[in-house]
Amino acid sequence: MSRVRNARGEDDVTRTDGADGARRALTARSVLLSVLLGTDPPRLPVSLLVGTTELFGISEGTTRTALSRMVAAGELRADDGRYEIAAPRLLQRQARQARSRRGATEPWEVGDAWLQAVVVVEGRRPADERAALRVALVDARLAELREGVWLRPANLGDVPPALAADPTLVWMRAHPDGPAALAARLWDLGSWSATADDLRSQLADVTPVLEAGDRTALAAGFVLSAAVLRHFQADPLLPRDLRPAGWPGDGLRGDYDRFDAAYRGVLRAWFDEHR
Repeated sequence: MSRVRNARGEDDVTRTDGADGARRALTARSVLLSVLLGTDPPRLPVSLLVGTTELFGISEGTTRTALSRMVAAGELRADDGRYEIAAPRLLQRQARQARSRRGATEPWEVGDAWLQAVVVVEGRRPADERAALRVALVDARLAELREGVWLRPANLGDVPPALAADPTLVWMRAHPDGPAALAARLWDLGSWSATADDLRSQLADVTPVLEAGDRTALAAGFVLSAAVLRHFQADPLLPRDLRPAGWPGDGLRGDYDRFDAAYRGVLRAWFDEHR
């Protein structure tokens, strides 16, 4: 198993070997957050949350302790036997995850504009504010050409309001020469594509097992689902004309939709039996 620390300083499980490895990788908090983040609205009864963690070998006592700690930390809110996400950063994460999974873009052709953001007072801000700005720009799927200069094709709609109003940024439209070469310079498209192909292979192995109703695949599938959703968030969502040939983004989304339907079906059947 390996871990990666993402741009927000969160520890993410990235890979496990088999179902046993998947179970070792999971904590009560990671399971609870993933289940709630994948639910709209993000609110579930405690009995269902406890049942979910038990599927992955996590005891009821451990789960209830994790829930209490998450409430104390302001991550969750408890109300009438149900828990819901309360922290704004987690609600933002859920919205970002949903948008990334959809992968929706606007029409764009070669010659159309790029968004360009220039940081104008970088040196005057505390380090934590500079780091937060970088995270926000990455979340908006901009990439840094050089220090303080961020770009992307203008195919994702309006700039997020918080970034548009940031007084340390100047926004403009650009029409760079060689847009495909620039995109390849800004993003490691080969690496994203290779990882997507690997995830598609893993989904192809697990999905038929879930479609057959085999619950032994739930733990490994849970970790795989988290890995795919994280990878969606790293997709630069480039216009078709700027993607390398054979770009697997749409294929990965289609494969994940099939996997997710099978996964939820097995999970739903388990809950129906244990109500």
